Amino acid sequence: MANPPRRPPRERQDAPAAGEGRADSKLIYGFHAVLARLRRDPESVFELYVSAQRQDVRAKDAVKLAETAGVRLIQVDGDRLDGMVGTRRHQGVVARVDARRRELKLADVLDSLDENALILVLDGVQDPHNLGACLRVADAAGAHAVVAPKDRAVGLNATAVKVASGAADTVPYVTVTNLARALREMQEAGIWVIGAAGEAEKSLYQIDQKVPLAWVLGAEGDGLRRLTRETCDELAKIPMYGSVESLNVSVASGICLFEARRQRG
Repeated sequence: MANPPRRPPRERQDAPAAGEGRADSKLIYGFHAVLARLRRDPESVFELYVSAQRQDVRAKDAVKLAETAGVRLIQVDGDRLDGMVGTRRHQGVVARVDARRRELKLADVLDSLDENALILVLDGVQDPHNLGACLRVADAAGAHAVVAPKDRAVGLNATAVKVASGAADTVPYVTVTNLARALREMQEAGIWVIGAAGEAEKSLYQIDQKVPLAWVLGAEGDGLRRLTRETCDELAKIPMYGSVESLNVSVASGICLFEARRQRG
């Protein structure tokens, strides 16, 4: 198959971008968020800022995608990126994008991965504070995406974005019409789907989490819905040693995701 034609590349420069500060734009940063946006919706990317110190494969991939789409490229130093986004966790890549949210597809995220998947799936979380906290945990653990159903879930509203403390712009957030179907799509892509359930026989510490995997967690109290539970490859529990029977979903998410990271070294 022939390569897609390139649009004429826009100017690469060190000067501030023409779109900087425009009201209809926002900044996203980190390779997961930026590469997913460049792949799924390059027309919504106004400028790409890349650290002059990044010459590795991931940075070159981002530059190549931007050049193919005709996105304006701006090389800056790391301190400039720190100041733009208020953190050093930008990984050397920042994009100014259309602030009007576009729907992200699961396939876009899966296609952008360069390591074994680590995905957080939320089944029926309706509290925006919990959703925001889960996004923050997912960012801290290096999860590649948070997936949630469109119905019977809170959605990424202003409260969730505020609680996420910037993670809403670094962790791809995917909403799906049918959660069970999305889980099967992950399974077809070779991802092991683990549901967190208090009645499970296995502890999460007995599960091999070095493989590509998705952790599925339900809302506190209700837990996983029946069809979601049946679609999972395996169920696992967080051992509880005190008198409480369950944890807040964001706390449980952190325990599961960081155990995966611990096993992966």
